[in-house]
Amino acid sequence: MGEAKRRAAQGLPPREKKPSEKKASDKKAGATLANAKGAKAKSANAKASPRLVSWLPLTREQADRFVAVSTRGAWIGIGALVFFWVTVRFLGPALGWWTLADG
Repeated sequence: MGEAKRRAAQGLPPREKKPSEKKASDKKAGATLANAKGAKAKSANAKASPRLVSWLPLTREQADRFVAVSTRGAWIGIGALVFFWVTVRFLGPALGWWTLADG
């Protein structure tokens, strides 16, 4: 998928041309507009979810989401372990599937 198709699918406007691609007459007016847009976008993103460390591309929101997902996964694992233990210790012998070695 090309850049233009991806941006259209995501509802984004067409990308602005680089300053070297613009004509000399467009540079002055376009550069001021591009700088204003870029500053607004950067400040909005920074306020929404700042990076943990400036050189690491992880935001605070991503870190919080990782903690939430890993915590949920840990609880699912604990529940599965308890279910497995109850099955091995009580359910299996009660249904005659096996006998316990210590019993």
